[in-house]
Amino acid sequence: MQSKYKIRLLRANLLAAAVALALWTPATPPAAAFVLWLSVGWLFITALMLDFSHRRSRGLPWQMVPGVLLLSLIAAAPERHGILIWAWAALMMLPQSSWVAAFNLSAALISSVMIAPLLDGSEFILLICALLILGLLALSSAQQLIDMNGSIRHRLRLIPGLNLWAAEQLVRDISREQTRCEREGVHAEVFILHVKRHQLWPTAQKLCELTYDFENVYRLDSTTLATLMLSRSPKEAAQRRNQLLADLPDNIHSEHLELINIDPATLSVFEMSKLPTEQVQETI
Repeated sequence: MQSKYKIRLLRANLLAAAVALALWTPATPPAAAFVLWLSVGWLFITALMLDFSHRRSRGLPWQMVPGVLLLSLIAAAPERHGILIWAWAALMMLPQSSWVAAFNLSAALISSVMIAPLLDGSEFILLICALLILGLLALSSAQQLIDMNGSIRHRLRLIPGLNLWAAEQLVRDISREQTRCEREGVHAEVFILHVKRHQLWPTAQKLCELTYDFENVYRLDSTTLATLMLSRSPKEAAQRRNQLLADLPDNIHSEHLELINIDPATLSVFEMSKLPTEQVQETI
């Protein structure tokens, strides 16, 4: 199943930007053409390798690359690329750490100074005012995304590097995934596994390896695990359950609940962990 994070539109926009810059290269001075082709290459590679996730760190140095390329484009040929000054507002809308935002703001002001000789006094003042207003609006929007992503990342992860969470996270995830499934028409269910106490952690690690990266695994108690499974249809969900059980110990008991039938307000994690179980001996 594809990632639930929709990246096709973003990938298409990056590819469109790469094509637009490539069409801009004819009759361009050598220095400006070199920077243009660097930008085209970066956009193209980023579009191909794009894998959006709310777990991606926003403090990585690669976030400075688009800012450096944009500043270089304007510096290489201000008379040709001056219109790119407005791209700074779009760049500052991206969630980013404070030092990256400070760099982008400084680079935007430097870019304004570079194209100042091409404008008269009133036009330059209007440009600065418009950039400041757009920059503040963009940073405000970016901060909202940062706060939202921060609340998503603030989870009770039990093992670093694995999608294994405490039971309390399941209640929050159920409400969010129910809304997502209704909106996108995805079949989802909670798959509950009852194991022996000594099997809990090895089974949890194995279950994390067998499920998709965007599907979390939860420890409900010392003998119960659960995972939120997303599938295209109930039939595919049944096939996936069989495949998971085939790769897990034979003495595991299981139960599954369709997400749409769960009321988080009435069905607690404790009740889920105590659901009647049946030993599953299904053929794949």
